[in-house]
Formats: sequence, structure tokens, C-alpha cells
Amino acid sequence: MDKNEYFVIGVMSGTSLDGIDLVYAKFFYNKNWSFKILNAETIEYPFYWFEKLKGLINNSIDELKTIDVEYTKHVGDVIKCFIEKYKIKNIDAVCSHGHTALHQPEKGLTYQIGNMPFLAKILHQTIVCDFRVQDVKLGGQGAPLVPIGDKLLFPEYEYCLNLGGFANISMTLNDKRIAYDVCPVNIVLNKYAKQLGFNYDAGGEIAASGKSIMALSSMLDSLEFYQQKPPKSLGLEWVNKNIFPFIETLKLNEKDVLKTFSDHIAKQIASVIKENSKVLVTGGGAYNSYVISKIKSNVKSEIIIPDNNLVEFKEALIFGFLGILRLRNEVNCLKSVTGALKNHSSGKIYYP
Repeated sequence: MDKNEYFVIGVMSGTSLDGIDLVYAKFFYNKNWSFKILNAETIEYPFYWFEKLKGLINNSIDELKTIDVEYTKHVGDVIKCFIEKYKIKNIDAVCSHGHTALHQPEKGLTYQIGNMPFLAKILHQTIVCDFRVQDVKLGGQGAPLVPIGDKLLFPEYEYCLNLGGFANISMTLNDKRIAYDVCPVNIVLNKYAKQLGFNYDAGGEIAASGKSIMALSSMLDSLEFYQQKPPKSLGLEWVNKNIFPFIETLKLNEKDVLKTFSDHIAKQIASVIKENSKVLVTGGGAYNSYVISKIKSNVKSEIIIPDNNLVEFKEALIFGFLGILRLRNEVNCLKSVTGALKNHSSGKIYYP
């Protein structure tokens, strides 16, 4: 399917459970890739799905398979409504990440629900999905997958930083694309904001009103993950084991947890950015003025926050792009990023 122009829908659901991100975009190839976002929207999860997805790691494989069927139907309905709302006619493919239910690459396991073959029949469209599985089978982390998009779509930046459930960063080092998860972000911050009755800490205002707790800061900085070399990635299981239990034992108030953890995020991110660099920042955390200000105060680099569409929908956009590369049978998974045995073109293709 080699041509110069593609129209795709990219679909992404992240660990912070903000909702399902959908992007309808045009991609054009003329020696280099360029794109234009035509329509974009986040569809919030109803309470049923928010609760169901929040507890996925407590389900057995058989239970996940049952949930997968129901969730795929839900995703299909959401995408269908998106297509109808914006009267979208021209679609080369719907490219979906799905929602991560299980991610234990060290055990050879990763499972994204919402990618079942009947999605193609629901939508009457070509589907490209399940991008992580092949990489894990090849010995990789199965994550992060966005860096190939960073490399080909945003070459003018030394670093591409995404602040979502986790902070992940990508860069070119010694002519190789390197990327990895830096630390948890909204997966922790949102939990403690919710305990105060908010969905999230808007602008980091709650964090700014708290005080830093040295005992928690020292414990966080000493976590073994930060000493490991990439490729490396994080998941909810790791946070449940290494972060939440320690915070709970200290019996702190939420404001102080938010302050201390926000400072921790900024410190960890600044530690991996070289001075005098251009850094593209996207993801919901880009709106956290407190965290952004702390990053800026910790490193002398140009921190660039683009327009809202790119801030909020860059990952969905890039999964659309990954689907195009898969349809062209071109590399969309880099061994230098994931640690897989080889570069490869990953993703399953289902036809209506």
C-alpha cells in the first residue's frame, strides 16, 4: 500500500484513564513525512468503564479475554460515532493502540484489549492494531512505540517528552533513536488529586500549596528503576508495588504528596535532558504549570509546548502513523528503543 497520501484515524487509551483519544489526520510523504490533524476528540469513559479498566490488573487472563470482547465493542461504537459526527468519508485505516491490560515484558507478556478482529467488521474499515505483541516476542519491552514517530515527524527537536500516565522521552544518541519511560506522572498525581475530590491537579495548584517531604523524596529518588539503563519501561503493576505502598506508610496529607511527587517528576526529567536543547512537551502533564516551571528551573533548555491539539493528541496521531508504516511494511518498531532482537514492522492488520 505504497502511496504518498494517507487518511487515517488514530486511537489511543492511556493509563491515566482520561478517555479514548481519536485523531483523524492526513499524512503526506515527499522525501520527508508531514501531517495535518483534521479532527480530534477525547471521549471520556463512562463510570462503568473507568472502574473496569482501573481494576484490570486484578483479572485473570480468561477474565481479560471476556472483558476484551466487551471493550472492543465499546471502542468500535466510540470510533463509529466519531466517524459519523465529523462526516468522515475517506479512511485508509483505523489504527488503534487499544488499552493496556497487562504489561510484563520481562515475562514475555503484554496484552492490549480492544484490538479484536471483529473491530474491522463493526467499522467496515481496515484496522491496524496490537502493535506491542510482536516486539515483546522479539525480546523487546513492547514500549515505548511513539519514538519512530518522533524521529520522522518532529526531527527539529533534540527531545520529545510526553507527560501522560508516565513520562517518556525520546532522543537521537550516537545516530540511534533512544527512548524510555522516565518516571510515573499522572498515574500518581491523579490518584491523590481524586482523594481530594478533583479529577486532577489543575495547573499543579494543589502541589504548589503543599510542602516537600524529605523522607518521601529520598525514597523516590533511591528507586532502583532510576539506576537502570534503557531500554526500560513502566506499568501500573510497578507503581502499585514500588510507589503507593511507601507513600501510604508515611501517612502524609495529599497536598504534600502532590508537592513532593511533582518535584520528583521535574527532577527526574531534568536529569535526562542536556542543556541548550529544544524539548517538545506533550501529553496532559504539559498543562501542569507547576511541574513545567520546576523542569525549567532545573535545566537550561528551551521547553516548547505546542498547540492544544498536538499536546493532547500526539500519541493518537503517532499510532495512526505507525499504522501507515505497517501498511507499507516499513519499520515502526526500533530495536534501539525497545531492546528487541531487530527493527521490525509491527501490528496486526484486519480487513472488513
